[in-house]
Amino acid sequence: MQKRTLGNSGLEVSAMGLGCMRMSYEDTLADPVEMTALLHRAVERGVTFFDTAEVYGPFTNEELVGAALEPYKGQVVIATKFGWEPGIGGRPMIRNGVNSRPERIRQVAEESLKRLRVDAIDLFYQHRPDPQVPVEDVAGTVKELIQEGKVRHFGLSESDAATLRRAHAVQPVTALQSEYSVWWREPEENGVLAACEELGVGFVPYSPLGRGYLTGFINQGTVFEEGDIRSHNPRFTKEAIGANQAVVDLLGRIGSQKDGATPAQIALAWLLAQNPWTVPIPGSRSLSRLEENNAAVHLTLTPGDLNDINLALSNITVFGDRY
Repeated sequence: MQKRTLGNSGLEVSAMGLGCMRMSYEDTLADPVEMTALLHRAVERGVTFFDTAEVYGPFTNEELVGAALEPYKGQVVIATKFGWEPGIGGRPMIRNGVNSRPERIRQVAEESLKRLRVDAIDLFYQHRPDPQVPVEDVAGTVKELIQEGKVRHFGLSESDAATLRRAHAVQPVTALQSEYSVWWREPEENGVLAACEELGVGFVPYSPLGRGYLTGFINQGTVFEEGDIRSHNPRFTKEAIGANQAVVDLLGRIGSQKDGATPAQIALAWLLAQNPWTVPIPGSRSLSRLEENNAAVHLTLTPGDLNDINLALSNITVFGDRY
């Protein structure tokens, strides 16, 4: 496994991270014993960057990741997130809205430390911007937590370029996480990637495989269970799946020229080739998928390959909103 540094922060992680959300969130729950074994296998294969959040479960994903990775304390980087309004019984609920008030950030930090079984949170993201709380207050609160030794690095998720600059002026931002892939390229268009480069902030694409679509294993006959977040996603209607097949076909054609690389590997290699401070976090619940994704770090796309991909993508219209 290759290593990368998130921007100018000095935080070194594996070039391919692992998104842990689907191990215990929304769709059919995986066996915790099997997921613990998978997390161990990921570390054995060089993965050192793991992504979770308070709201995944809620709570259960942090508990799973914390227990599984406790034997590797000091060898891995665990990122988690704050920012949702507490619901019934204090359980964070997305539908209740965002909440990044300083007291809420501190509450989440204390509880996440316990669930993750760590002395300090490696990377603490604001999960979504809170229009009721100036980002300067958010950054200032995390800065205090860093000074207290409870957090090591500050991150933002789905923030725009202006918000990133404001936060960074108070507390240096180590990484910004947003959806980014060959079929969702908004960070290129809205100035976020340019701001990251300007400020020396790492970029962490989530859903780098389009929630599984870019693997090529989803077609118009695929049925999503009710709990699966794709069951109500506009990009996963039968019509959109059929219309967007051109993207997967393109990845397959490029892969056939690269010793039979899979569409997923081409999609991940494309992301890695964008800049050296990008670290994708594809989710996986199987060892075979984990190994397939990790192999993309050894796949080289030439400038000619990238030009061909970008030219082809410019002639493809992607159907359906991402949410």
